[in-house]
Order: sequence, then C-alpha cells, then structure tokens
Amino acid sequence: MKIGKYEIVSVETGRFYLDGGAMFGIIPKPLWERSNPPDEKNRIQMAARVLLLRSEAKTILIDTGMGVKWEEKFKEIYNYYYDANPLFSGLAKHGISSEDITDVILTHLHFDHTGGSTLRQGEKLVPAFPNAEYYVRKENYEWGITATERDKGSYIQDNFQPLMSAGVLKLIDGDNFQFDEEIYLPEFNGHTLGQQLPLITDGSSTLFFCGDLIPTSSHLPLPYIMGYDLQPLQTLAEKKDFLKRAVEENWTLFYEHDPLYAASKAVQPGKSYALTDPVTEV
Repeated sequence: MKIGKYEIVSVETGRFYLDGGAMFGIIPKPLWERSNPPDEKNRIQMAARVLLLRSEAKTILIDTGMGVKWEEKFKEIYNYYYDANPLFSGLAKHGISSEDITDVILTHLHFDHTGGSTLRQGEKLVPAFPNAEYYVRKENYEWGITATERDKGSYIQDNFQPLMSAGVLKLIDGDNFQFDEEIYLPEFNGHTLGQQLPLITDGSSTLFFCGDLIPTSSHLPLPYIMGYDLQPLQTLAEKKDFLKRAVEENWTLFYEHDPLYAASKAVQPGKSYALTDPVTEV
C-alpha cells in the first residue's frame, strides 16, 4: 500500500511460540483456543512481522523481530529456529539490504521487537543496520535498563545497549511525537512504559501499527489483554480510545504477531470490536 510518500510492505521474519494463557490473560482457554490452537505445551504460534517503509529519501524499518543471538535452550522454549538471518532474508525478498536501511523505529525494547537490531561480529555486538539511526522512547529505554524482576527477562540488553554505545540510539520524548509529515509516534503505557506505536497517515489513508497494544486480530475484543501487560487497565483504556478512532476513520490495523493476518479493518458490531477485510500481507 502507499500512504503519502511511502510505499509500505510487511516483512515476515520467522515464527515463534508463546504460552497461550499468558497471551490472553483472564480469557478462558475454551474461548481463545478457537482462533489460536495451542501445541502440547500450551503455546500458540506468533508471527514476528515487521513493516518496511520506502520513499525517495528514506528506507524505514519498524521493529526488528527476534534476531539470531539465541542459545539452544531459549530456541527450545520459544520453538524458534533459523538457518540464516530471517530478517535479512525477508528484506532481501523486497530488494533491500541491511545497508539500505536509514531509520529503525523501535516500538519498545522487548526481545521480540528489537532482537534483530544487533548482531554478533566476532566477540563484539554491533548494530545490524550500519547506516541507520534507531529511535525508541526515552521512558522505555530507562525502564529497560532498570526493569523489575517481573519483566526484566523481556529486556535483553544485548539487543539495545550496543546501539547506545555506538551512538545510534536516539531517545524520543513527548507524547504523539511527529517523526515526519506522515509518521506520528503516540505513546502507550499499558503493556510496558513508553511503547510507541506508529500512526502513518496522509489525511485520506491511515495505517496503525498495533504492536503489543493489539498483538493479533484475536485481541480486538476489549477484554482480550495479555497477562504480560504491566498496567492492564491502562491497556483497556488505550484500546477503547484507538479502536474507536480506527472504526470511525476506517484505519488499516497492522498486526505484528498474528499468525494468519498481517492487517485488517475493524468493526464494532456491539459493545466490542472485531476484524473485517483481513489481508495476509500489506
């Protein structure tokens, strides 16, 4: 799709698995397993889907997936395996190399969103995109380096501290930061502190990168909130606000983790929300 000066495509970077109960919080298994059947370990399949934006001047990546720095025990936990770098392979399908990326917008610093941001080069960790600047919320970075016992396992510093050491990690402050004419970065604090979710609009067409506010289309109903969220009632309020706008303004919703659909529209048939017009890629 095209919005303003940007050609926009989705990029698949592999699949991993997370516990279904954790992904759906208080929702009973007989409900969530209808759309997300679990494996024998109660894990559901998750996409690690990112977004690529291209204009004459910029080639922007939104999030970087799981990366390739995993030890065997964690590959087993997340059922995440790879032969080559799945992010680089996904970009190559669109004729893009790591050197072509000019900007990387990180929604937040959890490992499944920023794992592909750095690479091992001998004994060193280096930025995976050598010509890019990376952007994350100041609040999320500060939370990530001092995370609590509850969520510090999600903030693997090898994924982002080398960016800071290299001087390429830029910290954004202020709500609804405007990255450029088409890209806004509103802040969300339910899932974790300082998540920024790109809103890409030219006034007539709008795409909302749902990140971990709405990780899959199955999370469109308001009570479907992850057990991982630090402030679930804040997530609920954020979902109510943005889904109301999405329906009223006919936004395209982009799902980072949905195993089937890359994007859809949303409708409100009653008090809650559901998907309509799903697509497997954008």
